[in-house]
Amino acid sequence: MSEHWSEQVLRDSVKNARRVVVKVGSSSLSSVSGGLDMSRITQLVIELAQIHRSGRDVVLISSGAIATGLAPLKLKKRPKDLAHQQAAAAVGQGLLMQHYAELFAAHGILAGQVLLTVEDLTRHDSYNNALRTLGTLLQMGVVPVINENDTVATHEIRFGDNDRIAALIAQLTRADALILLTDVPGLYTAHPDEPGAEKITFVEDVENLDADTSRLGSAVGSGGMKSKVQAAKIASSAGIPVVMTNWQQLGPAARGEEVGTVFAPIDKRRPRRLLWLAYASSSQGKLYLDAGAQRAVVSANASLLPAGLTRVEGNFEAGDPVDLCDQQGTSIARGIVSYSSDELPKMIGKHTVELAESMGHEYDRAVVHRDMLIVLHAGTGSIGDRVN
Repeated sequence: MSEHWSEQVLRDSVKNARRVVVKVGSSSLSSVSGGLDMSRITQLVIELAQIHRSGRDVVLISSGAIATGLAPLKLKKRPKDLAHQQAAAAVGQGLLMQHYAELFAAHGILAGQVLLTVEDLTRHDSYNNALRTLGTLLQMGVVPVINENDTVATHEIRFGDNDRIAALIAQLTRADALILLTDVPGLYTAHPDEPGAEKITFVEDVENLDADTSRLGSAVGSGGMKSKVQAAKIASSAGIPVVMTNWQQLGPAARGEEVGTVFAPIDKRRPRRLLWLAYASSSQGKLYLDAGAQRAVVSANASLLPAGLTRVEGNFEAGDPVDLCDQQGTSIARGIVSYSSDELPKMIGKHTVELAESMGHEYDRAVVHRDMLIVLHAGTGSIGDRVN
């Protein structure tokens, strides 16, 4: 960890956060039988409006489109097949956003809808477009209301839950705090219904968290405690404090009161391009490194050179993100590659001076420059110390 956080210091940092990302799940806003609970969404907006009036930027990631569409379509439970999920989302998203727009307007606040797919954040150009859009909305005092675009996403290209989106948006917008709202008071050592389960109020190192998060979420949601902990890992690895608490405790959480569970940042803030590489990019291939290259990349702040390559997998072009792997195939870093998959095989194991002499001076450069790669914590896919 880059610095020590006490629980009080962490909660104070959330209290003083200039930009807050708030995520609320379907189970907090609706039920299988009753659809959207207007009293809940009204209370949520009251709290969000109060945070906004205090001079802070607010970004809302809201689930609930599919759940909101259940009642109008006379569906008794969240459908399992994609087609019916998309139909429910198509009906529900408009209704959900209408309620948000009207409720925020009652407080003199303009809300703007932003629907995202996986590709919007995994492709670097669309990632930058999302950054510009959200930045402009916040600059103009608008509260962005973000949801996954369930009407067009497929099983193969969807986030699956809004917890990960919330963590990625917190990174993208350089948020000072992420608040994850759920239907339980916080994180427990086991499921809250189990005897002996104890609430965890402070997580200093989420990478070494000892808690059972295997139980699924509610009947109307798609996430669960496991996805929230994963979101906390992503955000905290980017230097962002995280609070997980009951949806009714948004106000106290934003004021730094002792509610829910707080997760301390486990790394300092990183440049956006490296956060995109680590968490939002879609790797197009694998580069296998020998032992010397692994040490150079992980420990010696070095670029990856052709001499350290042993194998190349995938189809990619220069400028694509690729994983740097050990000989067992475990990803140890991710970076922007300088050569295509057609060029690299003939460069394996060769020194740049040799390549420059035989293939031309344009080959006298790193395969992945140290400024364009990020080291991952082994086995977790989360950020380690930047190689730079």
